[in-house]
Amino acid sequence: MNVTPLFWLVPIASVVALTMAWFFFKNMMKADEGTPRMREIAEHVRKGAMAYLRQQYLVVLKVFLVLVVLFAFMAYVLKIQNPWVPFAFLTGGLFSGLAGFFGMKTATYASARTANAARKSLDSGLRIAFRSGAVMGLVVVGLGLLDIALWFIALSYVYGSDHVSLITITTTMLTFGMGASTQALFARVGGGIYTKAADVGADIVGKVEADIPEDDPRNPATIADNVGDNVGDVAGMGADLYESYCGSILSTAALGATAFASAGDMQMRAVIAPMIIAAVGIFLSLIGIFLVRTKEGASMSQLLRSLAVGTNTSAVLIAFATFLILYGLGLDNWVGLSFSVISGLTAGVVIGQATEYYTSHSYKPTQAISESAQTGPATVIIKGIGTGMISTSIPVLTIGVAIMLSYLCANHFDLSMTAESISKGLYGIGIAAVGMLSTLGITLATDAYGPIADNAGGNAEMSELGEEVRHRTDALDALGNTTAATGKGFAIGSAALTALALLASYVEEIKIAMTRAMEGGQQFIDAAGNAFDPSKASMPEMMEYFQVTLMNPRVLVGVFIGAMAAFLFCGLTMGAVGRAAAKMVDEVRRQFREIKGILEGKATPDYGSCVEISTRAAQHEMILPSLLAIIIPIVTGIVLGVAGVLGLLVGGLCAGFTLAVFMANAGGAWDNAKKFVEEGNFGGKGSEVHKATIVGDTVGDPFKDTSGPSLNILIKLMSMVSIVMAGLTVAYSLM
Repeated sequence: MNVTPLFWLVPIASVVALTMAWFFFKNMMKADEGTPRMREIAEHVRKGAMAYLRQQYLVVLKVFLVLVVLFAFMAYVLKIQNPWVPFAFLTGGLFSGLAGFFGMKTATYASARTANAARKSLDSGLRIAFRSGAVMGLVVVGLGLLDIALWFIALSYVYGSDHVSLITITTTMLTFGMGASTQALFARVGGGIYTKAADVGADIVGKVEADIPEDDPRNPATIADNVGDNVGDVAGMGADLYESYCGSILSTAALGATAFASAGDMQMRAVIAPMIIAAVGIFLSLIGIFLVRTKEGASMSQLLRSLAVGTNTSAVLIAFATFLILYGLGLDNWVGLSFSVISGLTAGVVIGQATEYYTSHSYKPTQAISESAQTGPATVIIKGIGTGMISTSIPVLTIGVAIMLSYLCANHFDLSMTAESISKGLYGIGIAAVGMLSTLGITLATDAYGPIADNAGGNAEMSELGEEVRHRTDALDALGNTTAATGKGFAIGSAALTALALLASYVEEIKIAMTRAMEGGQQFIDAAGNAFDPSKASMPEMMEYFQVTLMNPRVLVGVFIGAMAAFLFCGLTMGAVGRAAAKMVDEVRRQFREIKGILEGKATPDYGSCVEISTRAAQHEMILPSLLAIIIPIVTGIVLGVAGVLGLLVGGLCAGFTLAVFMANAGGAWDNAKKFVEEGNFGGKGSEVHKATIVGDTVGDPFKDTSGPSLNILIKLMSMVSIVMAGLTVAYSLM
């Protein structure tokens, strides 16, 4: 394999990431889990989370087996698919599932230890929670790069490393992204339904009707709520960002193979450049992780600043390192490409800061939602929806600027739209996505920290650790709400850039499928009646052949279907949460009514029945929305052809991105508006204002934890399915 020695940084970095994840895990396990009561509660949550995950993996396994059989039939019988696709699909799903599993296992062991550390100091609690979250971040990037490195090495030995082989290798590797996306969607949707069913039931009956505190042990849904935080926000998020991370690297590598196909050794350097940037990002993320610390009595803004020191340091360091990496690789226009990376990094920081502004109760938008609660829950909901809608403007404009800058920096600011300028510009957009995700090791740590802190607060409440400890865990929990919203904004921002790069990769996969069909005797005739050779066609020529213009009704119909898919998906997942939550509300009310002495603390609730309700609902309700994300691109490809699929992906990207930002930010703002009141503002806990904000938080729960974060996976999964099914579209399209 003829690669630069720098490539070996990729497997080395993956091993370092996994080793450090193990180091942080072992250090966390050495910490004291606290009192016997704290240990008991943690064990209940741990068993519930693992039991759910086992059942979820069984459901996903059945779906995977069906899809593998389909891919094998396409590859070995119909001969319209690369023969490696079934295996790549399986490894993608396996590694994505492992990332979620290891992250969740760590979180379930860390929550009680965080609560116990908070008995000592705020800083002790923050460090255990954050470094436990870092296990998730490091496992995701470590497994992601390991999977990429192993496949690249294996396929290079099979196909060689000439310019044609590299295009085949990189497009083949893209297909394991579908396995990761499928696993991630089931994890996100199932986990989101689970956690929000329990959360809504606990809030409505416990906090509003019974007027008992959040996470009170008298609430039968409390354990299910804590289990849900882990299966949804930890396992789901881990699988989600594993897919984003790998997708951005692989799509950029595929674009590099195409853009530099005639540039000799430059092609190989362009292919491995995103891998090396990601590898260096691991080392720089580790530096940022060790910088996170705080002081006793820190305010919300000071806690946010503590995390920002780590994340921003890593981002600045990777910006400088990018120039050295691309210069060392000797890439053409390495300065311009470096600025493409920086545009992606900057976009990630801006989106994160905008999300923080609209969701943290340190700022006016969320405080205004709390204030609106003085006139009841209706005004809370209206104000939250309005705030969420307004909050979309900055991320959308930021992504727009990042797309244009990364495109222009990569092609010497050439707007001629020639084949060369387009291919190099698209490579710039892809590498911008890599830049945004290059510090995922620490960025994901700030996200996974949130559920750990939330569970720590629940453990402290149920274990009756006292007001001072609860005050510290509340501060950590409120910080977690903001970091979770920031992480979701970051995830959807990276999804937008990655999905755009995947659009170009889809066209390349269509070229390969058409070339394979020509070798089988099929001929292609363009609109002028001339023979069309896809193997020699440029990107503009492919667009012209398929008539991808706004005047083509197939494109327009595809755009509408893509936009519809985003809303349909959200409607189905929110409806699922509503049905599951209704069952939970009925069960909690039944226990309060029939089990005498629960509210007086004289009887123990039946926690297991609530866990069972959430588990059954999640397993049943997650199937239809997840399968639709796979079926819609396949049907669109068969009915409307390539032009329709491209329209579908554009419509899904535009509507899905905007809708996801709106839902994540509105949900986060509602949650922290409640926290702002609970800190003693506008009447504090137990007041009518507090009850109104609880209703808002309840509405926001499926917004921010089920439908919203699942949309970024929907966007990428539809792209991945389209890429994998390119051969089917070419061979059997009706139009």
